[in-house]
Amino acid sequence: MFRSKDAQIADVTAAVNAALGNADWLESLQIDENGRATLILRADPNDLPASERRSDLAKDAALNVDGIEDVRLVMTAERMETDAVPRESPQGPGTKRVRRGARLSDKAIHDGQPRKTLQIDPVPGINQIIAVASAKGGVGKSTVSVNLAVALAKEGYKVGLLDADVYGPSVPTMLGTADADPQTGADGKLEPVEAFGIKSLSIGYLTEPDAPMIWRGPMVMSAMTQMLTDANWGTPEDPLDLLIIDTPPGTGDAALTLAQKIPLDGAVIVTTPQTVALADVTRGVAMFTRTAVPVIGIVETMSWFEDPTGQRHALFGEGGGRAMAERLGLPLLAELPILMEIREGSDMGRPAAFTNGPAMEIFAHTAQQILQELGKLKRRPAPAIIFED
Repeated sequence: MFRSKDAQIADVTAAVNAALGNADWLESLQIDENGRATLILRADPNDLPASERRSDLAKDAALNVDGIEDVRLVMTAERMETDAVPRESPQGPGTKRVRRGARLSDKAIHDGQPRKTLQIDPVPGINQIIAVASAKGGVGKSTVSVNLAVALAKEGYKVGLLDADVYGPSVPTMLGTADADPQTGADGKLEPVEAFGIKSLSIGYLTEPDAPMIWRGPMVMSAMTQMLTDANWGTPEDPLDLLIIDTPPGTGDAALTLAQKIPLDGAVIVTTPQTVALADVTRGVAMFTRTAVPVIGIVETMSWFEDPTGQRHALFGEGGGRAMAERLGLPLLAELPILMEIREGSDMGRPAAFTNGPAMEIFAHTAQQILQELGKLKRRPAPAIIFED
């Protein structure tokens, strides 16, 4: 009987988590076309014998799943800085170990090196930058980005919106600026398009509407560099308070490149209550964590629909975003209902946050929650990666 790779991954994940008794030990897994599974397990650097026992349990559990012919294990362990006296280690705190046996390519080793956070220069004219991200498409990430930007602008903040979603740049449509043609100023820099009190730039302004987007990391970063550093967002004397970046969905090449190369102060993860969406949230959080970008919190969209009688219906499940936020130790910033005015505003190019109504109040509250949590964050150094015998 034919079984899809997604089904195999789900079965292996369930089997391994059941064997370990804790879903937090399994970081990720991959299965190739030959039935070989690669498991990435989190280890406790202070109890390596227990970690070895867990690796044996995980391997046996994976091999018992139909279609799995072989299992490779990669163990990672991150020694976090604490107030306690650390064990003596030539590598020092913040070290991430990868066991021998899983051979990483030279490119993988290079890409896995810590992001030199302190050497990513801030962008002149922009005080803070946050990413609005989703681990999968179709969850309302761009809608949240646009309405958060507009809500903050209504509160008096100077806000910019950079649409980096190369695969579906929808910000121009949502702002009613699809026909805009950003001009170059006398200083040779792009002039952002202004609408609803915010400044915006989008890949959608720079490409033909029907042109297929087949860009990878280097091309994405070339466009992002121009729109980020070669644009008149603000000046050191009169800077933007906040630039919101609507990132590409998922954790692939484009999203990872942005997380590694742009001086982000934090990231907001957008999800729906559905299990299939929540399953990807951990991957999104892990991507930002591993690139030294603090995660501000989670925004759940499509949380419920309220019928004319006032009864709420959880069309896509209930409580998923809250449960995921609690499991990951992150704030749940908002649960956004399905409102007709949000959909109509996006389609008509008039964001719901700009009008007076329930949606405006919801997005205003969400924006304030994000600013409050952003103020609490402190950037932590990324772990180093070494091989151990």
